[in-house]
Parts: sequence; structure tokens; C-alpha cells
Amino acid sequence: MYIIIAGAGLIGRQVVNLLVENKHDVVVIDKDSEVCQSVYEETGAITINGDATNLNILKQAGANKADVIICLMHYSADNMSCSLLAKSFDIPNIIARLRDPQYEPAYKLAGVTTIVRMADLLVNQIMMEIEQPIVRKIITLGGGKADIYQVRVQENARCISMTVKEITEDRHFLDECVFVGVYRQESEEFFIPRGNHKIHARDSIFLSAKKQKINKATDFLIKPQK
Repeated sequence: MYIIIAGAGLIGRQVVNLLVENKHDVVVIDKDSEVCQSVYEETGAITINGDATNLNILKQAGANKADVIICLMHYSADNMSCSLLAKSFDIPNIIARLRDPQYEPAYKLAGVTTIVRMADLLVNQIMMEIEQPIVRKIITLGGGKADIYQVRVQENARCISMTVKEITEDRHFLDECVFVGVYRQESEEFFIPRGNHKIHARDSIFLSAKKQKINKATDFLIKPQK
């Protein structure tokens, strides 16, 4: 996909790295020329030194052919302005970071298709670090309705040698949870698990579930053997 990122702060850089690694065509817009140079040297992404709330800068970035624009600038007003211009280019997917909740109705009017609420992300991350330090949220799906999590299987976990089918059919496991993938550290192999796949120690299991219920699934996977 052709993706424009407006704002190359800490989060913006992380997003650029991931998108470039996944072979997307990425253009980065930032007001700071040194940031642009640094991002280009680090990732190889095309960078434009300019203001993403400027129509001509968006034209230069190729907004007329973009599939996605991600607005990650510091101020909500800037993200809203950029989103409104992106809407005029008929960019189908407009993602914007929201710092100030009072801007949310304006974001929606501006054509933002996905709102990333920073407070929610930080609270969820902090709670996950406290409650489940071996669990990591990877990505949010469906506008925040579900997430993909990575769970590291410890050496003494009771799920070791159980099959995916045995785990998902156990009454203590979460019904509304799907195994998305497994990374096997010992063989450095990633695969899409089927019912007969057995879980090994040190596997990284990727699960999709509603964030309000993920603890039930992770508790089952990390619980030690009796």
C-alpha cells in the first residue's frame, strides 16, 4: 500500500519502521529537516520536510494516490486539519492520533476513519505491564473492539505439549479467542497453528481477543503446571 505518515515523532518512527519492514511504500512528512534526514537514513523511506496541513505538501507527498494517511502530529488541531485535506483527496483510510478528547466529534466530521486515543493506549499498556508482564499487545483491530496479543510460554506452563484443539476446548479457556500464529524460538519458525499443533516451551503465541476478556485466555496459557 501507499501510505503517508504526517509527523515523525517517537510513535511515527516506530510506525515507519514497521511499515517499511512490511514492504509498504511510505512517505513521511515532518517540519523538522533533521528528523526527516534521520528517518531517511534509518529506514530508507521517502521524507518531505514540510507542514502536513499544507495542501501543496500533501500533493507533493502523493496524496492523490495514497491508500492510507496516518496523522501523528503533536497537536490535535493539526491532525484534524491534515485529515480534512486528506478527505479532499479521497484517501480511503484516514488514521489520526487524538490527544484531546474534546476534538473527537471534529475528527469524525473531518473524515477520520480510525481514531487512536493516546490515553487509552497508555492506560492499557501500563495495566498490561503490571498484570501480565509476559504478555504484549501487538495491534488493535476494529477501531479498538479487539486486539492481537503475544504471549510467551514459560518453561513450566501447563499448556506445554497441549494441542491448540485441547486448549481451545478446555472450559477454562476463553471462547472468544483465536490463535493467530505461533513463533517457535527453538526452530526460528513462524506458522499458522491448526488444531493438532502442540505448544512448546518458549513459544510466542499470537492471540486475537477482546481486550476486556484477554486475561482469561492468557491466565490459562501462563499458569504453571501443578
